[in-house]
Amino acid sequence: SMAALAIWLTAFIVFAFTSAQIKKYKERHERDNVIINESIETFTGFIDAKDPYTNGHSKRVAKYTRRIAEEMGYKGEQLDRIYYIALLHDCGKIGVPDNILGKPGRLTDEEFEIIKSHTVRGGEILSHFKSLENAGEGARYHHERYDGKGYPEGKAGEDIPLIARMICVADSFDAMNTNRVYRKKLTMEQIINEIEVNKGKQFDPKIADVMLELLRNDLLDTEE
Repeated sequence: SMAALAIWLTAFIVFAFTSAQIKKYKERHERDNVIINESIETFTGFIDAKDPYTNGHSKRVAKYTRRIAEEMGYKGEQLDRIYYIALLHDCGKIGVPDNILGKPGRLTDEEFEIIKSHTVRGGEILSHFKSLENAGEGARYHHERYDGKGYPEGKAGEDIPLIARMICVADSFDAMNTNRVYRKKLTMEQIINEIEVNKGKQFDPKIADVMLELLRNDLLDTEE
């Protein structure tokens, strides 16, 4: 009947319109994500460029943190958020003088305090980043230790935000797996041993075990 046809046509038009709107929204969402990603990567590129020995460090740490999170059951947008927070973990280094960041010899106590301040400074910078939930947690707390002997606040165990505990493991792995101004990179065997020894000291033991599993089974892409 004409009535049924009219209903069918209306439903079809509504469906077609809604599908087009959803497609447009998805495309816009993907485009926005690309812009956000490129903006953050450009900014972190400036930070890494301050110290040629850590070039690409932020991106590698973000990649390793996301891989750990994936293994821990995180999915989709949660993984994107974790990736961005990890990508920004060293943003406070923008305020650390280059001569201290790249100093080949031993740092004085005063210089070490200046380096350590990058955590608080990073947390402050990212406190204005309202659209990325808890953006500053990674920057502020990634140098806290599971045993409470880290900085800037001496937080311990589960008091350290989970994202910061993940970044701590990824960050330490990248530091050991790259040549630094003060030493050559470690072998994979040495790195695995270091992570094992520091479980429950520097690292959350559960997250350390996730990383060890990835390394022992060669499941972590460590190529640039």
